[in-house]
Amino acid sequence: MSFSLCNCIVDDTQKELAQHGTPFFPIACYHDDWSKESVPWHWHEELEAVIVSEGSCIVAFGNQKYEIHAGDGFFINSEILHGCWDHNQSSCRFHSMVFHPNLVGGNLESVFYQNYIFPLIKDLSLEGIYLKSEVPWQKEALDLLEQTWNSCVHTPFGYEVKVRNYLSDFMLLIQQNTSNSVASPNTRSLHNRQRIKIMLQYIHSHYSDPINIGLIARSASISESECLRCFRKTIDMTPIQYVRQYRIEQAAKLLTTTEYSVSTIAEQCGFSDLSYFTKTFRELTGLPPLQYRMKEC
Repeated sequence: MSFSLCNCIVDDTQKELAQHGTPFFPIACYHDDWSKESVPWHWHEELEAVIVSEGSCIVAFGNQKYEIHAGDGFFINSEILHGCWDHNQSSCRFHSMVFHPNLVGGNLESVFYQNYIFPLIKDLSLEGIYLKSEVPWQKEALDLLEQTWNSCVHTPFGYEVKVRNYLSDFMLLIQQNTSNSVASPNTRSLHNRQRIKIMLQYIHSHYSDPINIGLIARSASISESECLRCFRKTIDMTPIQYVRQYRIEQAAKLLTTTEYSVSTIAEQCGFSDLSYFTKTFRELTGLPPLQYRMKEC
């Protein structure tokens, strides 16, 4: 089975565009060092399970944020906005398995999907789980993930069956130890998820233009105060902080993939003041633009 470095490419709503695995075996395994590049806010239809093998990281999903250390891990439910970062330059390394619910659930009419997978992915209260090795059932879940990873690494005869079996047991553990029924719809939670996706899409489409909180709020037809609350609740930063971060991320990509001048890149990324761009770039990346270009190219 092929392995990939984590390279998160998203659309304007932050939905990840990569295909994970194949239609015949819908799982992909990733390994990388989060100190080199963080995983930006994104979401996907697939389920995701991660074991931290070295160092520590910060993972955020819904309105929760956790510090995850080596030996522990986490689970992210389907269509949940999440992001991951290295913690204190610990050179965090991880094993990530991203798999479609159909891998363990089969077709939508099967008893496996209807009784075990559908209730879990539609549980609005279950956005993700911090898996701690000190909790017995979570340790068992982490062991199943490690067995899944090792099967994918060594690909013995029949490894696809073993992978499906391990992940089926993993999902059963998740369901047994969380809600056993579909949670009643939480209107505010649903609205927050939809609003944040709409506002992120607006930012990603207009980041090179003058932008303010009023314009961002208007894109989702909400007040500025509700916009602030939604960003704080969902991704733990203000809209303007996110705009600044996103602009610098786009500038960093242009610095390493084009020969545009720093001033041109600054202008294309919404900075009218070159000195402010340089100061902000250094603040968020640790390097001035030209030094960043030389280091990464």
